[in-house]
Amino acid sequence: MGIGAVSDELLGTFMPIAVYWLYSGLYVALDGVGRLDGYRLHTREEAAAKNVVSKSTVVRGVLVQQAFQVAVSLTLFAVIGDESGTGQKQPPALVIVLQFIVAMVVMDTWQYFMHRYMHINKFLYKHIHSKHHTLVVPYSFGALYNHPLEGLILDTIGGALSFLVSGMTPRTSIFFFSFATVKTVDDHCGLWLPGNILQKLFSNNSAYHDIHHQLYGNKYNFSQPFFVMWDKILGTYMPYSIEQRQGGGVESRPAKLD
Repeated sequence: MGIGAVSDELLGTFMPIAVYWLYSGLYVALDGVGRLDGYRLHTREEAAAKNVVSKSTVVRGVLVQQAFQVAVSLTLFAVIGDESGTGQKQPPALVIVLQFIVAMVVMDTWQYFMHRYMHINKFLYKHIHSKHHTLVVPYSFGALYNHPLEGLILDTIGGALSFLVSGMTPRTSIFFFSFATVKTVDDHCGLWLPGNILQKLFSNNSAYHDIHHQLYGNKYNFSQPFFVMWDKILGTYMPYSIEQRQGGGVESRPAKLD
């Protein structure tokens, strides 16, 4: 079963990738609007000085991760697929909402502990996770710039677990993974926009994640992409405030430095 001539499984696989580039492309377009510099969490000069990897390299790295993502997704759907070809019936709306919540909690839990372990284990940090942290100043399409192994463990396997544990259908997964993609891109956008509803609804947002990308926040704010519960429960939450930066713009300023 699918939408038009395209199956839900194919849409669930490729729609989040399309959403990734479309939504990050929106932020690239906004980056060219000079008057929005007042909402940047870092200056353009700081981004150029601190980010040691080229944007073309980032694009290639993200495409590699998305290729792994496609392979795992198609394999998963093939294994659990309904051979009758009729597809799964959508449950009531309330059940879908509950499946969304369960999937969000599962994804957050998996990513928190895997992400934190990649910081604790010096070998994994040096050889795997540090690749993502070469973007000290995050930007939208760098959200999934990871070592392929990290992308497989954190994002792809985490997504598969969210799908399986929640019991959502392939059709529901189209919307869940597209939403998760939008959230991940937004958390790396590098802007603090007053009208951004995601930044208002979620404590885990671009300012929160920006703290983690800085040297002083490297051992804090591991949670991603939805909630901050595990950071608060396990003592890795670094509170912050949004302050005006001297010379213009805003910055995410930590409230504590241990």
